[in-house]
Amino acid sequence: MAIKKIISQTQAYKIRQACKRRSQKVVFTNGCFDLLHRGHIEYLAKAKKLGNILMVALNSDKSVRRLKGPGRPVMKFEDRAFILAHLDMVDYIMSFASPTPHKLIARLLPDILVKGGDYKPGEIVGAEEVRQAGGEVKVLRYIKGRSTSKIIARFK
Repeated sequence: MAIKKIISQTQAYKIRQACKRRSQKVVFTNGCFDLLHRGHIEYLAKAKKLGNILMVALNSDKSVRRLKGPGRPVMKFEDRAFILAHLDMVDYIMSFASPTPHKLIARLLPDILVKGGDYKPGEIVGAEEVRQAGGEVKVLRYIKGRSTSKIIARFK
């Protein structure tokens, strides 16, 4: 069942349209989610509570490498997606290879676009399009001391 949560962007768009017809609120977030930790879990749980369906766009391995450097991701996309798919609060996961999910967000136009507290509202990719379409953009509180980069640094 969990593997069925891993979908293409085209499937995500079809699901989004079906949710609109059913008046279900779609919450969207994105990230690397490399070495899933408590901060990720709390963040995803809060995001899910904002609506009916939580869609997570997961950076491809190449995209993570561009953002985080040559030693990343620690876990390949398939493993990161598999783990996220087994979390009850996550409804769907899709990949994106571009530096940002801007095109994906502009096409999906979720009801609520969510990012973690390490972002400022003006920095959130796709925020303008979501707001123009009548959606909301929310920044969830950052959980201090919970960071994949810090975990990796401790191992080094």
